[in-house]
Amino acid sequence: HRVRPGASRPGGAHAMRPVPLLFLLLGAAIVLLPFFWMLSLSLKPADEIFTAGVDLLPSRLAWENYATAFTEVPLARFLMNGAIVCGGILCFQILFAVPCAYALAQRRFPGRTLLFGLVLAGLLVPFHVTAIPIFLGLAELRLLNTYTALIVPFVASVFGIFLFRQFFAAMPAELFEAARVDGLSETAIVWRIAFPLAWPAATAFAVFSVTAHWNDLFWPLIATSDPALATPPRGIVYFRDAEAGDDVGPLMAASVVVTLPLILGFLLAQRRVTQGIATGGLKA
Repeated sequence: HRVRPGASRPGGAHAMRPVPLLFLLLGAAIVLLPFFWMLSLSLKPADEIFTAGVDLLPSRLAWENYATAFTEVPLARFLMNGAIVCGGILCFQILFAVPCAYALAQRRFPGRTLLFGLVLAGLLVPFHVTAIPIFLGLAELRLLNTYTALIVPFVASVFGIFLFRQFFAAMPAELFEAARVDGLSETAIVWRIAFPLAWPAATAFAVFSVTAHWNDLFWPLIATSDPALATPPRGIVYFRDAEAGDDVGPLMAASVVVTLPLILGFLLAQRRVTQGIATGGLKA
């Protein structure tokens, strides 16, 4: 048959589709393999963990590893500490970031460009640079070994300010002008109009914030020494024993329990996260 000009030939672009799909599946397999191996080890009996061969599937499901994970250490307490710390940090970050971002995006005042430049510069400074001064300040205030020490250093998030500022900048200024004409104060405009419209950005930021602080081991290891205040990553460290070695089965079971809330949270908020990131980058 004769092929018309402009018509796609067989074996053209459509034939290339399996190639990107193959690379996508390969990349997904590489990323998911450690998680699958962690799940496999958490369900293996102790005599199957250290073997010469590599068996991805256990011969029997050793659910006792999960029971041991909750009895060997107070894992439920560690999970509660993680929820308290991550929830407290997120609430304060939203409280600070949203008004700051609204002012940078929708208000005109001297030095606004300079302040936004400082926010961008703050994105380049890792927390480890300021950890020692913050630690010394908290020590002088006698706030170490408290929930305050785990929450206060992170209440101001430059990433949150940047993300919300980008989202608010994409909103029409006429919307906020109409609210002012109706008699709303700037505070009311921020929390009753701007923030509800920025819910996708808030969801995306919540996922990033909770993931970062739920997985943080560096600061809890410095700011606290009380096991009752241990967050999930620090709590997993208590499975290590200098004499007996690592109790791998319960250790992997605890790792699965700690990781599972993050995976479920991201799957539930996936669409909002994508929407928030995409919309936040529309306007500079």
